[in-house]
Amino acid sequence: MPRSAYASDLTHGWRAIANFAIAGLVLALGLSFLQPLRYSSTVKLLILQDVGAVDAYTAGRSEERIADDLVTVIYTTSFYDQVMSSGFSIDPKTFPTDDNARRRAWKQSVDASVASGTGFLTITAYHQDPAQAEQLARAIAFVLTKHVSDYTSGGNVQVKLVDAPLNSKWPVKPNLMANGLSGLFLGAFVGALFAVMRAERVRRRHQLAHEE
Repeated sequence: MPRSAYASDLTHGWRAIANFAIAGLVLALGLSFLQPLRYSSTVKLLILQDVGAVDAYTAGRSEERIADDLVTVIYTTSFYDQVMSSGFSIDPKTFPTDDNARRRAWKQSVDASVASGTGFLTITAYHQDPAQAEQLARAIAFVLTKHVSDYTSGGNVQVKLVDAPLNSKWPVKPNLMANGLSGLFLGAFVGALFAVMRAERVRRRHQLAHEE
């Protein structure tokens, strides 16, 4: 079928496309609101390692590798235990008592990433209470700055806090805008398929009618 026919089908089926798009938007937002709204608190850390007389590129790559290793460490049970026992005002009811459920909840509560080619480590903690999110972020930063030697094999490694916790003013999880747009476009896509298939059925009926 020529492209012009598809374009005509979509033009004539704009109401169906719009209805599906709106339905997708409403469904996506509805599912999003079923999840608890969570705020974020973000800290930035700098990994420093004294590796002697080496060039800046080699030193940077070494610090980036250490930062990558720390990202993996952050999601471990032992690190979680140190965070919870670090003395910060973290509500113990935040995490389930069941081991598997607690691990899943911990991974969903923390996001860590490394800036490519650097030793900059960004950590974001999430919680329904922004004050609790900040306490989590502070506790994670504290454990890394004070106990980095427990998690690194090389010596002369330091972790410095370069940006204090920055709390979000509004809930950031779930991402209502991203979810809404995804639902809108997915609904529009389904609507477009529906419009084309409906137009094709009409053409076939007309063709059969003429053949008879």
